Amino acid sequence: MPQKVQKTDEEWRAELSPQEFAVLRQAGTERPWSGEYVETKTTGVYRCRACGAELFRSDTKFDSHCGWPSFWSPLAEDRIRLLEDRSFGTVRTEVRCGSCDSHLGHVFEGEGYGTPTDQRYCINSISLTLEPDES
Repeated sequence: MPQKVQKTDEEWRAELSPQEFAVLRQAGTERPWSGEYVETKTTGVYRCRACGAELFRSDTKFDSHCGWPSFWSPLAEDRIRLLEDRSFGTVRTEVRCGSCDSHLGHVFEGEGYGTPTDQRYCINSISLTLEPDES
């Protein structure tokens, strides 16, 4: 189970850029196709940019052509937290870091991508850092 990280907004603001804070701590969304990991094929582990918790492996990343990095599964269910999101007049499932409760993106099901879980974890690049595997 990941270790819980709790900080004040002031502490988060001191550690994160204004853009990172807007997405991670205020549940914002980066513009589609603007993130650094949308087309990345590097093998490794994707971590929470706020706390460093391991969230996703590159072998579950797939090309969804939606404008954000997409994964079909987190490393483990306890790595993330799912919340109902009723913003923008729809019901979606928000994905948050299981360690620091930072906003990562949303998960969608039944879209026909043919992934093993039939899920698409649509994650903001700015919410992640990539730790490449050592060759």
